[in-house]
Amino acid sequence: MKKFLKISAILGALITLSACGNLKDSDLANNPTTSTSQKKKYQTTSTNDNSYNVLLKNGRYLTSPIAGLTANDNDNNVDERSLESQLMNLSHNQFSTGKYVFQEGQELNQATVTDWLGRYSKSNKQGLNPEKSKKGKAYSPIILDQVLEQDYLTKSGSGYKLGGMSLGLALNSVDYYNKKDGGAEYQAKISRDRQESFGKEAADKIVKRIRKQKGMKNIPILIGLFSKTSKDSLVGGNYFAYGIANANSSKINQWKTVNYRSQILPVVGNEKAINSSDATAFSDFKAAIQDYFPNISGVTANVQYQNDKLSQMNITVTTQFYGYAQVESFTRLVASSAKKYLPTNAPIEIKITSVNDVQALIAKNSADDGYTIHIFGGE
Repeated sequence: MKKFLKISAILGALITLSACGNLKDSDLANNPTTSTSQKKKYQTTSTNDNSYNVLLKNGRYLTSPIAGLTANDNDNNVDERSLESQLMNLSHNQFSTGKYVFQEGQELNQATVTDWLGRYSKSNKQGLNPEKSKKGKAYSPIILDQVLEQDYLTKSGSGYKLGGMSLGLALNSVDYYNKKDGGAEYQAKISRDRQESFGKEAADKIVKRIRKQKGMKNIPILIGLFSKTSKDSLVGGNYFAYGIANANSSKINQWKTVNYRSQILPVVGNEKAINSSDATAFSDFKAAIQDYFPNISGVTANVQYQNDKLSQMNITVTTQFYGYAQVESFTRLVASSAKKYLPTNAPIEIKITSVNDVQALIAKNSADDGYTIHIFGGE
């Protein structure tokens, strides 16, 4: 078992924070002492009504001790951001942004979650994954690959108290294994039905265990089931169900199906676009910017939908030029073309990259925002 911390996850967290608000004291900040010379113990980020304020302690952002902890090292990096951002979206259904502030999970520790991610055995009765298959029997795949915790806190006197918790259970759709060390790699595919039945059973076990922890009996717990993609997929995974254990309940009271879908544009082969209008808009945008410079290596988009509505479009433009003047000129064109052609009803992020690094970033964090531009090494 290793702790795999990925650059993409760190970048995703930074982008999530920027979407939540500016890192500065807001009207929720408080000072538990009477001295004005001491630093405030708690501060929160300022934000809009649709995003969570983020809780800081002594001016610091607290990272979760279980962040990046996985059952194996076969992860697909594109899963990480979807695992986090979609869980936060699901949490809006239970924890309102006006009442709760966000903090990365602080209740579950590495030792506990490491045991959970292991196989059940005589030496690890906390293991949630299936027992190791006996010799001569079919391979029993690892299904639960990761647990993500998000905490939602409410104001309490001069500080904050835990008001609710959300957990994302990342479930493998493919498990990769070797029959012997250094041997050939095999794949065990895991059906959605098996993911769902296993995930719901694991969720109830986790709720019962959490309820035994001090101070955890009377908070609602939301648990989402996330299907991970294969390790070579260009599209991130999605949540397909979530349930809530009400305060003082030791099981999920009701499960709900959710409809998250992802796709790479342009589509290839006989694949059909999830939304033809969005696909056409991207195609027009792509054609406009490719006409400007002849040495553009590729333009792709990762589009995400919630209940068939576009929720995010992330575009990557790969170039073969490096001069600042070229990058600056091209970035302005891309921004202008984005305003002209791309959908207006969703957040959009456009990264202009070379083989080695990111050259520029163009983004709007919500449907109502205007585009902001940053050229690395320049403006």
